[in-house]
Amino acid sequence: MRYSAQVKSISFLKTHAAEVLQRLGEDREALVITQNGEAKAVLQGVASYEETQETLALLKLLALGQREVEAGRIRPASAVLKGLRARKASA
Repeated sequence: MRYSAQVKSISFLKTHAAEVLQRLGEDREALVITQNGEAKAVLQGVASYEETQETLALLKLLALGQREVEAGRIRPASAVLKGLRARKASA
């Protein structure tokens, strides 16, 4: 995404709010809002926001997994699968 093409002033937002909201839903691109020529906020549609949050959650899981590996708290996949199969068989 090129932020330079997605920059609008707060006055533009005030006068074109409905159009901006429609575009956010259709284009799924964030919009940078400026005040006095300075970037102050970023707007994005709900679907895009939800995708961003899901992506962040996955990245956090990956980071946690990486920390577990670095701390040596790992087990071979075959041992994990064997344990899961044993649980399933006893259930």
